[in-house]
Amino acid sequence: MKKTVGILLIIVMILQTAIVLAVSREDLENQQEETQTNIKETEKTIEEIQAQKSDAMKEVESLINQISEYQTQLDELESQISDLQTQIDQAEKDIATKEEEYGERKELANEVIVAMYEQGETTYLDVLLSSANIVDFISKYYLISELTNYNVELLKSIEQERIEIENQKAELENDKKELDTAKASKEEKYNELKAAQEKKNAQVAKLTAEEKEEQAELEKFKEDQRNIENELKKILEQESNKNNGNDISYTPSKSGYIFPVAGLSKANINNKTYPSYTGHTGVDININVIGKNVIAVKDGTVEISRAITGSIKNYDSNGKYVGSYSSYGEYVVINHHDGTMTLYGHMKAGSRKVVAGQTVKQGQVIGTVGNTGNCLPRPTPSNPLAGTHLHFEVRVNGSPVNPLPYLP
Repeated sequence: MKKTVGILLIIVMILQTAIVLAVSREDLENQQEETQTNIKETEKTIEEIQAQKSDAMKEVESLINQISEYQTQLDELESQISDLQTQIDQAEKDIATKEEEYGERKELANEVIVAMYEQGETTYLDVLLSSANIVDFISKYYLISELTNYNVELLKSIEQERIEIENQKAELENDKKELDTAKASKEEKYNELKAAQEKKNAQVAKLTAEEKEEQAELEKFKEDQRNIENELKKILEQESNKNNGNDISYTPSKSGYIFPVAGLSKANINNKTYPSYTGHTGVDININVIGKNVIAVKDGTVEISRAITGSIKNYDSNGKYVGSYSSYGEYVVINHHDGTMTLYGHMKAGSRKVVAGQTVKQGQVIGTVGNTGNCLPRPTPSNPLAGTHLHFEVRVNGSPVNPLPYLP
């Protein structure tokens, strides 16, 4: 009897487990189906937005991206020109100082040579013969030898200085030629930029009022991107010039990163191409991200933690207005001190948990995935979570690179 009851209990447990597994599997399948539906709806919305755009708006977007690239190149050329001019100014000062020292030493050498010629070998012989004893003779002979060696070394060092000055002058001329080339390139790039701006302005006149607002937002986004890039480059320059002026050089490391959204992986990135569209500088993590924590992918220091305000309205989950943003919205930049920095954009309004200058550990929560800033589709009071995703970037020397190889 007991054996029969035991068998029945085992059968019941197996049936319960099977039922639970079936329910769990059904739940997972339902969740997967719901996720795919959400992705398709988002893609459809974005496709509809793109399809509704006029040819003029598409042309304006293309020109804005082109103009932004020209401006970035101009910034780089301006920095190159500034560095070259500084090098040239310093080189000219160094050459002037060395030429002055060279003149003084050459004059001294000429005086020594004249003195040696006037004294002649007889004088040295007279000095030796006037020795009181053998010890005095050896001492005077040593002094005469040292004096002769000094004169020879003096002449050699003066000649070496002359050669160094000539080499520095040659390098200076090369720097000046490079400076002229950079200035010519800057002029050419400026003319290209001006032509693109004139072409863009002609197309802007054809836009609707709504499209003009979108055009203004895109231009601001591009401007913010350039400003952030220049800011990060200055931070890196300051870092590399630490330690009494000794450069600190890093080889950008792709190792040791974790995924920037807690509990998720690359499977939660819908579009894994880079760039996913022209001008996109990161990757968008946008599958099952609502309410998820944004975490530091690696140890580091927070360089930037701020919100970019603008005209794009944002709402909480109940549809209540919480502020207006632009560009990256609420975002954070972390310096990992290994040659790379990471940027986390469009986080939820008021969710940032770190401040500039703060040290963070890998996996530390820095905010919540959101849709502040320039996100598509745009959030509305009736659909406040529209466009929710994390925009994630990896930057090397301040400039964005493909982040996908860095992610596990």
